[in-house]
Amino acid sequence: MRTTHAGFSVLLGPDYAGKSSVMSEFARASPSWRLISTDEGFLEPAHALIGRLRRDLAVDVLPSLGRDYSPEFTASLLQTAVVHLRDRIEEGDKAAPTLVDSYYYKILAKCRLAGLRDNPMFTWWRSFPQPRRVVFLDVSPAAAWRRSGNGAATNRLEYYGERPDRAGFAAFQTRLRRLMLDEVSHLPVTVIRARGDVVETAQAIREVLSDEDR
Repeated sequence: MRTTHAGFSVLLGPDYAGKSSVMSEFARASPSWRLISTDEGFLEPAHALIGRLRRDLAVDVLPSLGRDYSPEFTASLLQTAVVHLRDRIEEGDKAAPTLVDSYYYKILAKCRLAGLRDNPMFTWWRSFPQPRRVVFLDVSPAAAWRRSGNGAATNRLEYYGERPDRAGFAAFQTRLRRLMLDEVSHLPVTVIRARGDVVETAQAIREVLSDEDR
């Protein structure tokens, strides 16, 4: 049975929606918030391994996905990030407002898009504590493609095909969005369109989350 977790919210969205920038703005403007992410800027020195695994995944595994490394192997590496996020949620101050970057929802959706359908890991992930709210930071595939440098910054879990192109990227991101929203359909979800000004976007998200405490 899934249970909600007081004070714990998730920031979710497609690739290049600007979640990392929003998290950084929260760190600057809202120091009372606990911010949990696998981005290196949010990792404690004791958890530097998570950053190394993430870099190795991007450099060594994803370029060879389906050739030298199976989807199952890739999912096993991604699980380290999922469990790390869960551990940080469970071990932290339950009374402090907490914002988690993507949680397991985005990784699960990407695993499914990589060819995994009924992996037993998914059942375990879904048993983890559930947030009180999800803020879905939305961006159109066209805008996300531009933000990726027209594909220059993408990896193999962001587009369909052997090489990134606009059509394959848009198709992948459209399906990714649908799968993520389906995964959180049992939760309160607020959709916010990504804006050009990260301060303005972060403020809009902060207002949504602050409404929960009123």
